[in-house]
This record gives sequence, structure tokens and C-alpha cells, in this order.
Amino acid sequence: MKRVALILSMLLTGCAVGPRYERPQAPGEGAGKPVAFVDPGVTKVATGPAEGQWWRLFRDPALDRLVRDALTYNTDVRQASANLRRARALLSESRTGRLPTTNLSAGYTRQRVGAEQLGTQGGASGGTGGITGFEFDYFTVGLDAAYEVDLFGRVSRSVEAARADAGAAAAALDGARVAVAAETARTYAQACSFAAQAEVARETARLQDRTLDLTRRLAEAGRGTRRDVDQAVVLAERARASVPTYEAERRSALYALATLTGRTPAEVDADASQCRTPPAVTTLIPVGDGAALLARRADVREAERTLAAETARIGVATAALFPSIKLMGSVSLGATDIDNLGKASSFNFSAGPLISWSFPNIGVARARIKQARASADASLAVFDGTVLTALKEVEQALARYAAAIEANGGLRRAEAAASSAARIAELRFNEGRDSFLQRLDAERDRATARGALAQSDADLAEAQVALFKALGGGWEGAGQPERR
Repeated sequence: MKRVALILSMLLTGCAVGPRYERPQAPGEGAGKPVAFVDPGVTKVATGPAEGQWWRLFRDPALDRLVRDALTYNTDVRQASANLRRARALLSESRTGRLPTTNLSAGYTRQRVGAEQLGTQGGASGGTGGITGFEFDYFTVGLDAAYEVDLFGRVSRSVEAARADAGAAAAALDGARVAVAAETARTYAQACSFAAQAEVARETARLQDRTLDLTRRLAEAGRGTRRDVDQAVVLAERARASVPTYEAERRSALYALATLTGRTPAEVDADASQCRTPPAVTTLIPVGDGAALLARRADVREAERTLAAETARIGVATAALFPSIKLMGSVSLGATDIDNLGKASSFNFSAGPLISWSFPNIGVARARIKQARASADASLAVFDGTVLTALKEVEQALARYAAAIEANGGLRRAEAAASSAARIAELRFNEGRDSFLQRLDAERDRATARGALAQSDADLAEAQVALFKALGGGWEGAGQPERR
């Protein structure tokens, strides 16, 4: 009795063929050593856990709202969410393979059987007076059932693959959220930066117009030359000509921001259009460590889940080498009179196993196993490449962020010195102690320093956003996307 129970248990549970999946060791994790950053930005960042909703570190309510809208209404996020729902539905479909399949049917037919088929036609010469056939009604009600005995794990490996696919789709959704949040913050910073640069250009143009007006008056009084006037005109017009370019780029960024948040370009955000100062994080940015990075990065998780799915499909392909066993059964009621359907005479049934095996021609199955193994090897290469890319992007972002901070500090000091030198040159010129050329050079230096500082502020904001994106945060706590 125990032997029978063991055989039944083996038939019902089976054993899954193919390799058993284990998460591969990431590049750089050898000998149990965790992945560490080569250059954590020296003193530019903190070593605490990386921030999830990192955009809050900018302390800009308008940016917080825009990112929240983008995570809710962005079309890329909505598409990734739909892909996740589809993957989960496919997982549910795969799980039904562990259950019996049933088919309930009911039917009515009007049938005629010719006498020749029955061999009862009257008359040796086939005269018309004989019986030519029989006509009758036939009513049926039936239930068919089938259950695949997962002896070699085809069903369980299929479920395993579908579960991993759903995990990869969930990671892809998180990756879309990270990308959209970063692009929204970057585009918002661009809109603010171009507005700031346009304002600097306008201020420079106003200063140059004052210088041009003074130069003309001095020339009319005989204290200047036509060359001085022309030089002042060049500086004034050059500063004025840059304003339309900055304004066009600002409007372009606002249109892109509207699209990112699920709006038409005509629906420009009012707060973003009024922004004149690029957002900036004034505290040390926490970056965590390499192990936390790999666990947080959505692309790494997606690559790992894809590898798990491809490994499970090796088992699905391997199961085709072995027989497929199904337990079949059907129960039906059939009668020529509907009133007789419930009687014992109308009862029919059949039950028994169905064994199918593509033996000895198993070349196709072996070829598919090779295909599955090759796909798994490719997915492993993608996983390794994704890990290396994640580490590379963080290191690059840290290096560029550190450089952006140093450059911004230097340009800020340069702008302060140039402004001071321009004020002194103006005073000395008015007192007759400096030439007009010296004052013109000072004005030119101040305009150049202000423009460079405005561009550096934009570069610093973009470097901060790039670092946050490389760290992989931004998907935590996001709500369900929807259509506006």
C-alpha cells in the first residue's frame, strides 16, 4: 500500500528536469567581497543610504508636484504598467496548468441514418416501397476532463518562467519610473536654467546699452572715437542676440515638461514657466554602497529576472524529451428523447491515461534545448553587462558631480571678482584715471563671468540629477499610473 502511495505521489508531483536556478554572482563580488565604489566623490557626497524620492532633496514644491504628475500620467510609465499586468495575467494562465482542464457541453441534433448503412432496405430489387432510412432526435449532455501529470516538471518550469517574466516586467516598470522622474527633474532644471541665462543676457545687454550710450556721448564730446562706439555696439548686440536663443530653449523645455507629465505642449505648467533659478541640492547627497545599488537598480533586477526565466525555459524544453502523461475522462448522457436523459440507460463514461512521446525522433526537442541554453547564456551576459554598466554610471556620475561642484565654486568666485573689477573700472573711468578700453574690458569680463556661472549652475543641477538617476532610486512608493 505504501508503494502505491509513493507511485501516486511521484505521478502527481513529478520532478522538474533542467538546471535549478541560482542567482549568479555579480562582477566584483568575488570571494564574498561586496561591491564598493572606487571614488565616492571624496567629500562631495555622504555614505548614508541613498534617498528613494530623491527629488525632495531639492526642496522645490513645483518639482515635487511635477515628478508626482509624471509618475502618474506619463505614457511610458502607463505602458510599462500595462506590460506588468499582462505578464501577471500570463502567470495566472501558466498556473492553471496545474489544474484539470474541463469542458462542459450540451447538444441537440436531428439525425437520419440511411437504410443502406443499416442493411435493412426493403425489396431485393430496391423498390420504392421499402424503408429508405430512419430519422430521430438525439440529445446529449457531457463533461470532459483532462489532467496532465507533471512527471518531468514541464508545467512547474513553465510557471517558474512566467513568474520570473512577471518579476522582470515589475522591474521594467520601476526602471521606467526612475527614467521619467530623472528626465522630469532634468527638464525642469533646464527650463529654470535657460530662464536664468536669458535674464543674465538681458542684464548684460542693459549694462552694455548704458556703456554704449555713454560711449556715444563721449564721442560727441570729443573724448572718444568711432572705434570705441563700434566696440560698444558689438558687445551690446552680442548680449542682446543671445536672449532669443535662451528663450526658445526655455520654451522647448517647458513643452517637453508638459509631455512628460501627460499634458499637451499647450498646457505649459505655470510654476515651471515662472522659475528663474535652477534647483540645487545644498546638502551632501547620500549614495550608499555598491551592494545596495545593485539591489536597488531596476535594470539589474530586470536582467536577473530575465535570466531566471530563460533558465526555467531550459527545463520546459528538456521535458519534451520525456513522455507526456494525461489522465483523461468523460461523462455524458445521451438519449433520443429528452425525457430519458436522466435515466441509467442514457449514462456513458470513459476514463484512462493518454501517453504521448515524440520518440525516437527527438531531434527537434534537443535543438530546442540548445536554443534555450543559448538564450540563458545570452541573458547571463546581459546581466553581467548591466551590473558593470550600473557601477560605471555611478562612478562617472560621482566624478562629474565632484568636478561640477568645484567648477561652480570657482566660477562663482570669478563672477564676484569680475563684478567688483567692473565697478572699480567704472569709478576710475569716471574719475579719468582709466581709459575707456580698460573699462570696456572689465565690462566684457563681467558679462563672460556671469554667463559662465549661469551655465555652471545648469551643469551642476544636471550633474545632481544624473547622480540620482545612476543611483537607481525614484521608483519607491509610486502609485498606480492612470490616464488624464
